[in-house]
Formats: sequence, C-alpha cells, structure tokens
Amino acid sequence: MDESADVVVIGMGIGGEAVAGRLAEAGLTIVGIDARLVGGECPYWGCVPSKMMIRAGNALAEARRVSALAGQATVVPDYAPVAARIRAEATDDWDDRVAVERFEAKGGRFVRGTGRLDGPGRVRVHDTTFVADRGVVLAGGTVPTIPPIPGLDGLDYWTNREAIEAKELPASLVVLGGGAIGLELAQVFARFGVAVTVVETEERLLPMEEPEAGAVVADALRDEGLDVRTGVRARFADAEGADVVVGLEDGALLRAERLLVATGRRADLSALRVGTVGLDERAPAIAVDERMRVEGAERLWAVGDVTGKGAFTHVAAYQADIAAAEILGEDPRPADYRAVPRVTFTDPEVGSVGLGEAAARAARMRVRVGTAQTPSSARGWIHKVGNEGLVKLVEDTDRGVLVGATAVGPHGGEVLGMLTLAVHAAVRTEELRRMIYAYPPFHRAVEDALRDLRA
Repeated sequence: MDESADVVVIGMGIGGEAVAGRLAEAGLTIVGIDARLVGGECPYWGCVPSKMMIRAGNALAEARRVSALAGQATVVPDYAPVAARIRAEATDDWDDRVAVERFEAKGGRFVRGTGRLDGPGRVRVHDTTFVADRGVVLAGGTVPTIPPIPGLDGLDYWTNREAIEAKELPASLVVLGGGAIGLELAQVFARFGVAVTVVETEERLLPMEEPEAGAVVADALRDEGLDVRTGVRARFADAEGADVVVGLEDGALLRAERLLVATGRRADLSALRVGTVGLDERAPAIAVDERMRVEGAERLWAVGDVTGKGAFTHVAAYQADIAAAEILGEDPRPADYRAVPRVTFTDPEVGSVGLGEAAARAARMRVRVGTAQTPSSARGWIHKVGNEGLVKLVEDTDRGVLVGATAVGPHGGEVLGMLTLAVHAAVRTEELRRMIYAYPPFHRAVEDALRDLRA
C-alpha cells in the first residue's frame, strides 16, 4: 500500500527529530520513522545518562581529594542512586512517549519500524511504502563497531547501551577501546570500585586527539588504579565459568566479570538500502554537500552520524537546521566544519577544536605549536590536586591564525568555548596575544601557550 507525504525522515535521533519537527511546524506533511526511541542515542544511551554517571564519579573523586586540601573525608560508593536517576530523570526507563507526543503535537506522524529506501523518493516500512513528494532525509545514525575477535560473538558482552542500562556493577571489567566512550565509562566504573583494564590497539589513548592529551589521560587513569594497556590487540575472547577471558597478542591473559566493547561506531548503509538510489552501501558514510544534499541523488538529504562529519549531537543539530532550511527553500548558509568542538568527559577533560598538529601538517600548512602545562599555571598551582592537563595551540603561520587547539584538564570545557570562537572567527594570533586574560582562571594557560608558539 502506498501513502504520500511531503517529506519522510528515516531515523528520529537528534538530527532526524530536529528536521522532522521543524518541517512539521512549517506545515508540511511529515512522516518520521524509527525502530527504536525518538531522540536516539544521546538522551537514552549516550550524552545525557553517561554525563549523569560521570557527574557522580567526579563527586566521588573530589571527596577523595579532600585530604590533600581540607581535612579528611570517607567515601562509600553506591551505584544504586546513579542507576535510579538514569531511569527516573534521563530516560523514563527507556520510554520515548514524551518525545513522540512532542513530535506529533507539531503536526508530524510517527511510525515505529525500520525504514528503508525503495528507490528515489520512496521509503518502505512494514507493509507500507511512503512516497515523498519533496524528498527523503536520512538520519539513521550509527551502530557499535564489533571487532572480528575470535570467540567474541559467542559472549554476552556489553556495548555502551548495556553499560548505561546496568543496575549493578561488576567486580571487574575489561574495556576494549581507548576512545572517548570507553574511557569515560572505564573511569566512572573504576571510581565506583570496579577493577578496570583498558585495552587500546593504537600506541596511545584517544588516538583521534593530540598525543599529549592521550598521555595525560593515561597517566591520570593509572594514578586512579586502572590498568591501561596500549599498542596491543586482543587475540581471542572466551568464557571461563562466570568470567570472560581476553587473550592479548603479547601473551597476557585478562580475566574479568564483564567485557565492554567500545571500539568505535559505524554507519550501516546497507540497512538503509541506499543502493536503491544508486549509492554505495559499502561506503563508510553518505557524502553530502554543504547544504546536506546527498551527492549523486535527487531529493535526498542526510544529517548526523551517517554523513561522516563527526559523530556528535551538536553536529547533527547543526546539520538539521541547514537541511530543514534547504527543504523549505530558505537558502541557508553552507555548512562550515572548520571549528567543530568536541569534549571527552574524562577527568581530566579533553576539549578540542579544529585541526590537530599532525592533521595541519598533513594539509601542508606551515605551523607553529605552543603548549602550556596546567600544573605550572597559576590556576593549576592553586588547584593542587586533579590539576593534570595542558593547553596546545596550532597556528597556521602563513595566515597568523589558530586552526586547532586542545585544552586538557579541569578546565577542558571551560577554555574550549574561547578557543572555538578563535578558530571559527579566524582571530589573528597577534590579537589573541593582546587580550587581557583574567587572573587566575585557566584561560591564562592560553596566554602561556601563545608565548610558547614555535615552528
């Protein structure tokens, strides 16, 4: 059976919900389709609940620092309030009724099911094919990448979803993956008393960030008692009694009550059946132009993780605004990814924007790099404990502007806003040097890094 609509949106995560909602408010006939929860990964298994967990873990860490600053404190971790808060305040026990009703109140129609392309302008879900007069928006998001480790497919392992949903924590945990998701969860669980081992195949943690950032975080995690292993791969995984055993290529055997697989995420283009509109289903992402129009297809847009422009909620929301404006004929400003900010919410935090040093050099820029260590800054010295970190700036020497920056430490997010504005607006480095920096906030470390700029 065929039904018509102005626009059909496949995937109602952050980006898809935003596009669908805005178009529905504009009076178009909109069908939003998702097999899971409206709102997607962020409010139910990502940004929101994980930050509740991190907030709780940070509270424990700060209490443990009292003895170095202000007397004595005894900490008795209890994960039950955290699990209860995630259910009551963040996820409604993984019920999206409020989100569905919010979309429907705007005039949209929601269909629970797996939407797939069925040729240009056509989307099939269950036994119905929706024919989109104006076009289709793909916002299918990503799924966890599961590495081909022998034995892994026979284990009851965790991804971020099972980790977020846990009511009780295991006594021990092996985490495969030293990226943002793996490290955030690893540190939280360790602060609640779990014996955690992190395994990263690359030579350093946070391989997408500056090497100095990964080194600072690795040292901080080891200081908290985590076993951090880098530059080694898992050779096999197996169950032994109630435990999981992971064998590493260096001969080590790791035993734990639970295994968390956090080795990245991928777009599943075959599930969207993009081949029916002439696209390559084996591609890592859907290529879009600066107005979110899918390259090589007509009346087709894509937003969010499937575009490969950064698996971040804020990127999906940014792209959604552009796509909706384009569909409504409002001639939006083209997308600009020069200054995409990102934060890894470990303690210390890692806030980054723009290009790292290696990426800038790979782009054949002449660069200067400046670094300042947080503990040696005025604020870092006052902070005393929990002050590990640095500020690293990357300057395009020919233009005299910052093209990238990283802030690691208790100030990661605090300083990132300033650095993002500097990169986005292409503020000249000389102007940044002439600014007045308040004393003694962590922004002074930016001033120190500017003084350190060198080829």
